[in-house]
Amino acid sequence: MAGLARRTPLLEAHDVSERIGAPVLVKAECLQLTGSFKVRGAAARLAALTPEERARGVVACSSGNHGRAVAYVAERLGVRATVCVPEWVDPVKLAAIRATGAEAVLAGATFDEAEVHALDLAARDGRPYVSAYDDPWVIAGQGTIALEILDELGEAPAAVLAPLSGGGLVGGIAAALAHRLGEDAPPVVAVSAERAAVMLASLRAGRPVEVPEEETLASALAGGLGPANRYSFPLVRELVREHVTVTEEQIAGAMRYAVRSLRLVVEGGGAVALAALLSGAWAGAGARSATTAAAAAVAAGAVGGAGPIRAAGPVVVVLSGGNVAPGTLASVLRSS
Repeated sequence: MAGLARRTPLLEAHDVSERIGAPVLVKAECLQLTGSFKVRGAAARLAALTPEERARGVVACSSGNHGRAVAYVAERLGVRATVCVPEWVDPVKLAAIRATGAEAVLAGATFDEAEVHALDLAARDGRPYVSAYDDPWVIAGQGTIALEILDELGEAPAAVLAPLSGGGLVGGIAAALAHRLGEDAPPVVAVSAERAAVMLASLRAGRPVEVPEEETLASALAGGLGPANRYSFPLVRELVREHVTVTEEQIAGAMRYAVRSLRLVVEGGGAVALAALLSGAWAGAGARSATTAAAAAVAAGAVGGAGPIRAAGPVVVVLSGGNVAPGTLASVLRSS
């Protein structure tokens, strides 16, 4: 992955640290090349292609960030790439895919419809399909986030909060922590958007299920798992024990906080883990009693009061992406 993805910084959210009584560090993947963590998995997967596979080119499906990452890495490696996206794709992400020279195909009203088209295209042309989440190389690439956290801290964090969609990010982080630390691995908290929680619904059902797509600020988390899911679903089921969901209002509050207090632009899907902490939806062992008034204050951009987190080490929050349309960000900032 060297030269295709960058090490991103851990930045302290000082006021949140003071509020919860433990250091809170954000892993700023919104500053990653291509604007999201997805470049890690894309780099790992495309670097593993055989010469024959590189010659044929690859096909991917994406709600935006994965497609942008695959297109960027493919351009750097000289590989032809076709990216299928749903019709509602963020125009910023669509433009970035096309700017690399990759072919972007608008295919279907939902992510699942776009993925069916992509799989058919890959099978027809005999080209490797690069899944956004259900691929061992992609999952391993996302897991490098955990390795960087451990290397920089020199200790295990108290917990790692990360967005959950198809499970590649959360599964990769949990697997890397388990591999490095074994039974001493900290909990990984998977945070879903209330309107994009297909993995959580699947875990509750005991198998991958479909859920209707809804409009959400966290559009990067939309889409399904696919009925043939082989890797991400069992990995999340085995290694992730804590799940939290956040509302649209809480996501918007986290986006505003990121801009005003961290000076970072974070898209809705990238902000859900921060939203879980700011709103009190997750506050750690012994600290889950944030009041409604405090949560409302935080969502409005103020600092409210959850109790202290009773665990050693810092809490790490993954800000997974920063690719948001200017109009969407402006609307969120105006709504406070």
